[in-house]
Amino acid sequence: MAVENLPPKSAARERARLVADTALALLAERGMRGLTHRAVDEAAGLPAGSTSNLARTRLALLEAAVQRLAARETEALALGELPDPAEGHERLADAVALTLHRALTGHRELLVARYELALEASRRPELREVYDSAGRVFREPLVHLMAAAGSADPERHALSLVAWCEGLMFSCVAGAFHARAPERERLREGVGELLRGMLLR
Repeated sequence: MAVENLPPKSAARERARLVADTALALLAERGMRGLTHRAVDEAAGLPAGSTSNLARTRLALLEAAVQRLAARETEALALGELPDPAEGHERLADAVALTLHRALTGHRELLVARYELALEASRRPELREVYDSAGRVFREPLVHLMAAAGSADPERHALSLVAWCEGLMFSCVAGAFHARAPERERLREGVGELLRGMLLR
């Protein structure tokens, strides 16, 4: 069903989602310079001025992209499938490897868009606040998960795990290992080694 045929509130939500999704696609395809209100209108097939009506400023458009990115990454990574920490670090390694493999094989566009937004946030304090707030959706549950898994220092271990995952994803999407995503089993072996070092005492 077309956006125009939906009830007014639903149509507005769908158009806002379309604008944000298109902004993410443009960031991945063209980089930050390629993201303009006009480019979003054209790529989304919307009447001229539609994006400006929803996001008056460039900052508002970037904020919408960050918030939509967080929602899509939550869906894509299926964070609700993370195991009970009582099941052991090997089970946790399986879950992390699964989410990494999904990101690298099915959602590379989102990762590239995230890198663009992260770099822009480093230059714009207003966007930094929005970006960091969206990221807490992922970081805070991980700290609790590490604590429940028996970590002696959940904050530090969560940081180590996030840094390892982020570094691996960047290397496999935009770095020296971009040509082919690692197999899921190889990812499990890597994260398993990391978790054993942190959790087994």
